[in-house]
Amino acid sequence: MAGHGESGSKNRSFGKDGEDKVIEVPCGTVVYNAETGEYICDVTEHGQEVVLLKGGRGGLGNWHFKTATRQAPRFAQPGEPMQEMTVIMELKLLADVGLVGFPNAGKSTLLSAVSSAKPKIANYPFTTLEPNLGIVSYRDGKSFVMADIPGIIEGASAGKGLGLRFLRHIERNSLLLFMVPADSDDIRKEYEILLNELRTFNPEMLDKQRVLAITKCDMLDQELMDEIEPTLPESIPHVFISAISGLGISVLKDILWEELNKESNKIEGKIESIAHRAKDMSHLKEELKDEGEDEDLGYEYIDDEDIEDLENFEYEEEDWEDDKK
Repeated sequence: MAGHGESGSKNRSFGKDGEDKVIEVPCGTVVYNAETGEYICDVTEHGQEVVLLKGGRGGLGNWHFKTATRQAPRFAQPGEPMQEMTVIMELKLLADVGLVGFPNAGKSTLLSAVSSAKPKIANYPFTTLEPNLGIVSYRDGKSFVMADIPGIIEGASAGKGLGLRFLRHIERNSLLLFMVPADSDDIRKEYEILLNELRTFNPEMLDKQRVLAITKCDMLDQELMDEIEPTLPESIPHVFISAISGLGISVLKDILWEELNKESNKIEGKIESIAHRAKDMSHLKEELKDEGEDEDLGYEYIDDEDIEDLENFEYEEEDWEDDKK
């Protein structure tokens, strides 16, 4: 709650303004109306300030209504009430490259191999339970940011697994790196499943640049790679890599840097054009329960029409006398 303003005092003095309440958030924070799911604002730049709710406008004392024929008016204009609203602040990571893949596809291993990030790595599904960011060094002192999110499973866009909570982070990535292990039964099919989950969650994700990395290739020889290559999707660049042995890592960096810097992938001027969909509130209670919050949310709103009705409101003399009593 922001601070309340103070009443005016003698000698025609204005009351002190209420103290602002400032909430600092990281870049990439999106704010939604918690009742309707409607998008409110997006914080994308360092130092950016957004006024979510305005305090009520101060009223006017009886001195303001003094005229030549009415030397001592006995009425005044009250202040307006403050605005109240419950909001959801949701962080969407800002990164150049987002890693997309099933659990245990080697995403965390790749991030640890190409950056100084230290994500948890283990041989069981959903080792990664929260997003991780790493800065990947490139040639001549250049670099780009890579984001690792928890693994996506089929049905993630409908709430299965951890995908629904973390798919939103991919919305802010410039390029998507799909990762499928070399020992998969059907690499192309796994890629199509991942692509379909993104399409179902947000069709605009399909407009992003995409690269396919075949991981865990230290178990393959060149002959097996040549056999696999014709089965891969033709529409996107692909590379065989192994984060353990270093196979294909430098080639992968070259491809990612080239794709990031294509004219079609320039993000200058695109921040304002990012389309924000209204948040699906049907999953809110489920998310709150996961966080240990079981209480129902309460809301109170001040409508614009109510504000307009208050603007010209004045105490009549009878009201003034009643208030004095």
